[in-house]
Amino acid sequence: MRSILVAGFFTLFLIISVPFLLIFRFVGLFNKKAEVVCSQKLVNIAFRIILFLAGAKRTVIGQENIPKDVPVLFAGNHKSYADIPLAYLTCNKYVGFIAKKEIKKVPSLSWWMANMNCLFIDRADVRQSLNVVKKAIEKIKKGYSIFIMPEGTRNHTDTLIPFKEGSFKIAQKAGCPIVPVAITNSDGIYELNHKIRKAKVAIHYGKPIYPEKLEGGRGQIAPLVQSMVEEMLAEDRKLVFGE
Repeated sequence: MRSILVAGFFTLFLIISVPFLLIFRFVGLFNKKAEVVCSQKLVNIAFRIILFLAGAKRTVIGQENIPKDVPVLFAGNHKSYADIPLAYLTCNKYVGFIAKKEIKKVPSLSWWMANMNCLFIDRADVRQSLNVVKKAIEKIKKGYSIFIMPEGTRNHTDTLIPFKEGSFKIAQKAGCPIVPVAITNSDGIYELNHKIRKAKVAIHYGKPIYPEKLEGGRGQIAPLVQSMVEEMLAEDRKLVFGE
């Protein structure tokens, strides 16, 4: 029943929201920030409804660690499609995701994502990936945050896939802090069961990392962020599963 409700609402939103999408696009011709703000606020309402219909019980930890006055690069593990609404509703930033290129083929959804500064990456195409990194740097310099998932794909195991170092060039070249993010049991909402079920989930924001203050060179950023995410995941498993 939950699967039907969520799928029905999501499809309905993508259809009836098209006029709003066009209005916001028009507004963006004159004021890009207004387009981003209006788009994210409307989509966040839809995300709240989707997570409510799915029966997701959210626990949010560490929001006070997110720098308030500067854009940041969020870097988190990736377990589920639900990671995106969870992050949008809790990060307290106007943020764009770097998402896989296949999503760009979905009408309306990809249009909304483009409105909210999302970028679509083809990891098999080095040149296109570098271009996405450049665009992400530009968006951060304009004041928008970016959310990356440096594992590169959804991972349902308890062991993280090694974080890709190239993902963190965005923060290094944009001169912004990195906020590690740990997401626990978001795949319990859908992917583990292949149908939507109630689940307790946690999203945990760690203390920011300032690349320019690190000693030892750029090559240590990915393992440092990964170790922080692993520590938070271990901590939050006790909260979510009682382990």
